[in-house]
Amino acid sequence: MTEFREDLKDQKLLTMTLDGGIVKFVDGETIYEVANRHRKEVPTLCYDERLEAFGACRLCVVEVEGIRNPVASCTTKAADNMVVKTSTEAIDKHRKTLLELVVSENRNVDVDELSGYASQEMTNLVDRYEARTGRFCGEQSGTTNTDDKNPFILRDYDNCISCYRCVRVCAEQEGDYAINVMNRGFHTQIITEFNHDLRDSQCTFCGQCVQTCPTGALGDKKALRDADTEGEVKKTRSICPYCGVGCSVDLLSKGDKIVGVQPAMDGPANEGALCVKGQFAFDFIQNNDRLKKPLIRRDDGELHECEWDEALEFAAAGFKKARDEYGRHSIYGVASGRAPHEAAYTMQKFIRSSFGTNYIDNCSRA
Repeated sequence: MTEFREDLKDQKLLTMTLDGGIVKFVDGETIYEVANRHRKEVPTLCYDERLEAFGACRLCVVEVEGIRNPVASCTTKAADNMVVKTSTEAIDKHRKTLLELVVSENRNVDVDELSGYASQEMTNLVDRYEARTGRFCGEQSGTTNTDDKNPFILRDYDNCISCYRCVRVCAEQEGDYAINVMNRGFHTQIITEFNHDLRDSQCTFCGQCVQTCPTGALGDKKALRDADTEGEVKKTRSICPYCGVGCSVDLLSKGDKIVGVQPAMDGPANEGALCVKGQFAFDFIQNNDRLKKPLIRRDDGELHECEWDEALEFAAAGFKKARDEYGRHSIYGVASGRAPHEAAYTMQKFIRSSFGTNYIDNCSRA
């Protein structure tokens, strides 16, 4: 069972009946939070736990004793002695019908998992409720913006279901307000200011909109380059190397090739957020120009490949020469903000012990 929200941990425990069992909760929790914490599979398409509950998709409705109509569990607060049913024949029929209507608006239900972290949510729910019936058909909403030439984010709005998670994560989590909603009904469209390209907006290309999208309407262009590459997608947890924050990431790979990066939603430093470098700047890993051996400048003035032992001896001789000719204060150390604690400790120890100075700093303050 997952933990209570941090801001509610000190609250008094209350009880309610959830699908026939007595469960405990604290005042301030929603029915959805209580159900999710007790591993009840309540579906939703507009919910992201990092955002204010929206209650738009209506898939999370539940029956509450004493209330005539089903209520949205993500926006309804749990109450002491409340009796809730998360799944009944009527509720499941309601959810299936909603999903059938959503499917009828979209160009396609199946999107590649490389599109983004949440891109399979609608697909999985449609299969779970057997909603591929084709019972409804008619006008479709959203227009794909194929003219946007930005290199990172695919704007495939034919698959948009107007959950507004992308708009809300941009505003509530990033504070950028780079995208918004235009028009209503079937004419609803996600746009930038004045409907220009993302490159001309406040967008910082953090990729948050991509990773929260439940349908692949917003997709990771760089990862989708390998949609046709053979092999299963494997996720490997790692740490972003670009600064000292230590954001957790999941590296996506097919075979021995890195094909994309997704933020770790449970990362303690970033909680699902990344900057543009952490999200999209991974091509260097497999770049043909990447150095595979150390280089030293020999007497001819050119750089030559060598083995590590020779390179380390060459560097040590350079330090010794500088100290002997110009004194110990001629050497200054700058540690990388990407380095782990052990490497940073070794770096300062090297300067202080070897040269007897405190000429050591790091690039994290720059």
